[in-house]
Amino acid sequence: MKIYKDIITGDEMFSDTYKIKLVDEVMYEVYGKLIQRKQGDVQIDGANPSAEEADEGTETTVESGVDIVLNHRLTECFAFGDKKSYTLYLKDYMKKLVEKLQERDPEQVDVFKNNINKYMKDVLGRFKDLQFFTGESMDVDGMVAMVEYRDIDGDSVPVCMFFKHGLEEEKF
Repeated sequence: MKIYKDIITGDEMFSDTYKIKLVDEVMYEVYGKLIQRKQGDVQIDGANPSAEEADEGTETTVESGVDIVLNHRLTECFAFGDKKSYTLYLKDYMKKLVEKLQERDPEQVDVFKNNINKYMKDVLGRFKDLQFFTGESMDVDGMVAMVEYRDIDGDSVPVCMFFKHGLEEEKF
């Protein structure tokens, strides 16, 4: 399994357990689903709760949301009230990414610069439909992921968008 972490904050953003599509060599679109679960309940495929873990009649809290957001402890960010404030953040973040790319993989700088503007122009045209999420540290100096709901085969599917060049892969 691979975990994708923000190269600036070190926050875990998502894993390869979801359907992932790389768009224009710059953006990962990760397809999630809306779920409900008991708060703190970790559900692993094939696991069987033992009889010892039977409900003792205590109150349980149910959390619901996008599985990627819940599983990776992403936090909704309300810092961007309008497209202008998000665009200011984006310019600053892109500058940081280019600096990191210069250090890590200079050949990718041109790929990033040539493709990101086209992708973001399209996404910013749908700004009012987006939600924004930071990693667990809630540090907006790092990556702020975008989530939008798309109609796929008649279902509303949450699609989380992460900047490819702002992530590092960690194998588990």
